[in-house]
Amino acid sequence: MASQLKKTLTPAMLWGLGVGYVISGMYFGWNLGLQESGTLGMAIATFFVMIMYVAFSFSYSELACAMPKAGGAFDYAKRSLGHNWAFIAGLVQVIEFVFAPPAIALGIGAYFNLLFPSVSVLSFAISAYLLFTLLNIYGIKAAASFEFLVTLIALAGLLIFAALTLPHFEYKNLEINAYPKGWMGTFAALPFAIWFFLGIEGVANVAEEAIHPQRDITRGFGSALLTLIVLCILTFVFSIGVGGWEVIVFDERGAASDSPLPLALQKIAGTASWGYTAVIALGTFGLIASFHGLLLSAGRATFEMGRIHYAPAFLGKIHPKFHTPHSALLFNMCIGIVILITGTTGTIITISVFGALLLYIISMASLLVFRMKEPEASRPFKVPFYPYTPIIAMAIALLALLSMAYEHWSLALAFFALVVLAFVLFKLFTKIAPNTKSS
Repeated sequence: MASQLKKTLTPAMLWGLGVGYVISGMYFGWNLGLQESGTLGMAIATFFVMIMYVAFSFSYSELACAMPKAGGAFDYAKRSLGHNWAFIAGLVQVIEFVFAPPAIALGIGAYFNLLFPSVSVLSFAISAYLLFTLLNIYGIKAAASFEFLVTLIALAGLLIFAALTLPHFEYKNLEINAYPKGWMGTFAALPFAIWFFLGIEGVANVAEEAIHPQRDITRGFGSALLTLIVLCILTFVFSIGVGGWEVIVFDERGAASDSPLPLALQKIAGTASWGYTAVIALGTFGLIASFHGLLLSAGRATFEMGRIHYAPAFLGKIHPKFHTPHSALLFNMCIGIVILITGTTGTIITISVFGALLLYIISMASLLVFRMKEPEASRPFKVPFYPYTPIIAMAIALLALLSMAYEHWSLALAFFALVVLAFVLFKLFTKIAPNTKSS
């Protein structure tokens, strides 16, 4: 059918997508939370974020296996909570997946600019958008195979980093100024801890393209999350353990840097070592993996909004030859390039995290209501320790959302104003097609 996506994804490809969506978060960004919290405060925040993502991933897997649709949270909310909440879930999902890639694209541009200074960062970033959008249009199997390859390369970079820093690790470095701002610092660090795992939920958006979604989605989620938890612990402990948290936050000029791993290696071996060069080079693949993977999920999320007539219908079109959501991918690319030109990387990331946290809250509410409304529905996978698991995920996500709103009140106002405005326009101008009134 013209609106059906092609089933080609295996469990290994789903693992590659899940890890690839997130792995750039190990290479940059998370360390900025240390200046707010110190080692202990960041560790506490990361611990609770890990609990949230474990609880969320298990809960989300139940929804993804029961309803393997490209819309992810949008489809789950539509069936459980109705059209209004479905629109909000779809909107914040699109915000998360469309706003995160521009920040990563600027990182890709910055890395390549070091190698080719005559070409601007923005030129490399826009080129990345063009190249990887075309790859996604060409086909999901090619896109997922590429994602698997670059994820393995990025994974190798993190393992090399751990091997190089292990001989220089000293526990006493973890205790240096470990808790400078107390609990307030821990709350402030929550968004940066989330950056370790942000985007893993994108696995659900390709459920419709998995060969055996009811079986493979759970495997993909579980194996990806386990891999990311191990990488998070290794990266966190060994990078701080070589000289304390300040070494991986501030560069030689005293300015905050979003490159913690190169700073740690610079501390122990200088900038001329092969390990320093290798980790930077392989880190570029981590950025590419997350950028490309998020483009893929963003395309599916936008496509589903168009297919179900919650957004312009052209976004729900499938390419007649490649069977990919080409219109949605091209639309997202145009929006991403506009965001790129603004150059406000920090703001882009913060808005993306706001979208993710609201997505998690709505998704967990969808699961709770789905269990009550349709107790006999087919559930190939059931979340363990229900209802405590989704409630825990929802509570931590709500706490993180409130913390972020307190720390970034102006961006919070802008984010929620955008959601309200979009919802009003949806109610005024969108006529829900008859075939969407049932699940």
